[in-house]
Amino acid sequence: MDFETVIRARYSARKFRPDPVPEETLRRILELAQHTPSWCNSQPWQLVITRGAATERFRQAVYAHVRSGVKPNPDFAFPLQYEGVYRERRKVCGVQLYQSLGIGRDDKSAATEQALENFRLFGAPHVAILTTEAALADYGFLDCGLYVQSFLLAACNLGVGAIAQAALASYPDFLRSYFGLAPERKIVCGISFGYADREHPIHSYRTERADVSQVVRFVDA
Repeated sequence: MDFETVIRARYSARKFRPDPVPEETLRRILELAQHTPSWCNSQPWQLVITRGAATERFRQAVYAHVRSGVKPNPDFAFPLQYEGVYRERRKVCGVQLYQSLGIGRDDKSAATEQALENFRLFGAPHVAILTTEAALADYGFLDCGLYVQSFLLAACNLGVGAIAQAALASYPDFLRSYFGLAPERKIVCGISFGYADREHPIHSYRTERADVSQVVRFVDA
């Protein structure tokens, strides 16, 4: 696809078919994402990607860990709060999600179970855990954000669905222990990916984007 088509077509997939992504397709996604620009060409991103039985083992392990009641402790602070337009956008996004699944506004139990689907990887056959080097601080984190965009667009271009998940980054100590990661590798996010179940009702909506006039101020003099 051309770039404009890809960037408009991409969406966060939240229900996957079990079919694995072929090796050649996965490698092409990774090779394309590797062209992401980074500060001083440091390329701070490193990934651990599960395949086959390893995905299922991890799915069960991380879900059990979260259900045990362990408190989140992300390496990078989550938003302190959402106010004004940011709160409104977040609210609309949530309403669209729950309405697509028939979850009522007061059905807290169903909403909680849907949130926990993050830790079932939404049924995806693969998950990538993305890390950066602690010493590179905010710029390493920023570079990894660019890498996430590259990965998601490359996947979309090749017909692969994906979703970036801050939820998985909520438990960095567990992830470092489970995958044998060095302490200086800080968890940025997870990316669950595979072939989206396009017929599932959770994919029946698309979030809107603000008009350019709402986010850009031109200075001419």
